[in-house]
Amino acid sequence: MDKIEIKELEIFANHGVFPEENVLGQKFVISATLYTSTRTAGLTDDLTASIHYGEVSQMITRFVQEHTYKLLETVVENLARMLLLTLPSLQKVTLKIEKPWAPVGLPLKTVSVEITREWHTAYIALGSNLGDKQKYLDDAVQGLADTEDCIVEQVSDYLVTEPYGGVEQDVFLNGALKLRTLLPPEELLDRLHELEQAAHRERIVHWGPRTLDLDILLYDQMIIDTPVLHVPHIDMENRDFVLIPLTELAPYYRHPVLNKTISQLLKELQAK
Repeated sequence: MDKIEIKELEIFANHGVFPEENVLGQKFVISATLYTSTRTAGLTDDLTASIHYGEVSQMITRFVQEHTYKLLETVVENLARMLLLTLPSLQKVTLKIEKPWAPVGLPLKTVSVEITREWHTAYIALGSNLGDKQKYLDDAVQGLADTEDCIVEQVSDYLVTEPYGGVEQDVFLNGALKLRTLLPPEELLDRLHELEQAAHRERIVHWGPRTLDLDILLYDQMIIDTPVLHVPHIDMENRDFVLIPLTELAPYYRHPVLNKTISQLLKELQAK
């Protein structure tokens, strides 16, 4: 991925733990590495095809001066989020903020915090077998679309499927969606749980009936195994109600553990 760099932009602003820092202000030095594609701009010599580093420098300056935070970590976290949400062609950003006048009472050149944030691609499974099933799924899609750090890029068709897991219950309505998100996996999972709670989801019987079921199927090419989150989703290769809508969205997406495409997994399952 190509990079555009802004190095050591000096900004006088009001951030710090001590009250006098927020009143009197001090100098901050910010460097930014913007990850994007410069290919079109390089071929056409068209400024609008690239990220205008002058405009970005002004954006950074305004943001840092118009907000007041105690921590450098908070400054760069919110600044990175603003840049990623504002600049459509920005895929990833690395920000470094330095505080050369830090009041630590010792001789030092500067203190700094550096972070990297980027857009991620996640695939989410949707399911419901209670009440107005389609409305529950539609509301979940809209809820993710309304989440500021998420962009719903594509939604599969819904399909009616038989229950999975041996519990006697009504048929399911299932689907999947492709999500572009700034949320790390654990925070995305929290957001999915919020949407399930808004749909009055009750976790009484394992694999039992539910108003809304939302699962992270895939998140970039990450492999996650924690007590609360497993990605890729466990046993997804044996669930046609997952693979059918996922094949509609991403047939050539490769499962990071099984090293097979989603369409291959579906064909193998259907052949059994």
